[in-house]
Amino acid sequence: MHDVPDHAEPPRTPSGADDAVRPGPPRRPVEAVLFDFHGTLAQVEEPHEWVRHAAAACGVTLERMRATALADRLVTAGRAGGPLPARVPPRLAELWADRDLYEHAHRGAYTGLAETVDTGIEGLADALYDRLLVPDGWVVYPQVAATLRALRGGGVKVAVVSNIGFDIRPLLAAWGLADLVDAYALSYEVGRCKPDPGIFLRACGMLGVDPERALMVGDTPADAGAVNAGCAVLVLPCAEPGRDNGLGAVLDLALPR
Repeated sequence: MHDVPDHAEPPRTPSGADDAVRPGPPRRPVEAVLFDFHGTLAQVEEPHEWVRHAAAACGVTLERMRATALADRLVTAGRAGGPLPARVPPRLAELWADRDLYEHAHRGAYTGLAETVDTGIEGLADALYDRLLVPDGWVVYPQVAATLRALRGGGVKVAVVSNIGFDIRPLLAAWGLADLVDAYALSYEVGRCKPDPGIFLRACGMLGVDPERALMVGDTPADAGAVNAGCAVLVLPCAEPGRDNGLGAVLDLALPR
């Protein structure tokens, strides 16, 4: 490196060029995109629909008004895919802490929280959890299929990286997306949860891609933890089920023009 005197003047720019946009550093080629699942690829169904369908599985038909009232209470108590619970009872604390690391803890935590609400419907807590496990309990974001197909056509590998306590592969298969995903790094299988760099590194290892050539796409600060693994990150805005969440922006970053 050549030494630069302390009194050296900055390089002059041509007249009229002060307002010109200086080129930034070259963009790293993207060889893989890592996608969060919930809130990025799919969203849980509307709360009143969640309750109504679960009640029907228990042989109870709920009017929309009652389903909505129950849903408000159940979401406050704690719904998988919903906001954090207002309070976790001490008896559920250990299950709650381990919910994304073990299948039994995930089910036990969320059924336990649902059972804190007196719904008057026998078996509803388990039926509510079971809605998570079926494709109809979710709504895929509009641009998902087109985005994954474009990445596959461009030779970009895809992994799903999720903090979750159950297998989401059957869901993507039912939606016709399984052939567009190359690997899954699920917290309960990997033993690491986002934002731990380890789960992102595991995903990159599964794909055989250097983390510096991977883009993590999610919707929470935990997803942004991928920067500590060396990945680039795109954080999308939160969007309601069925609404455009801006996923198409991935293609502008991952595929050369």
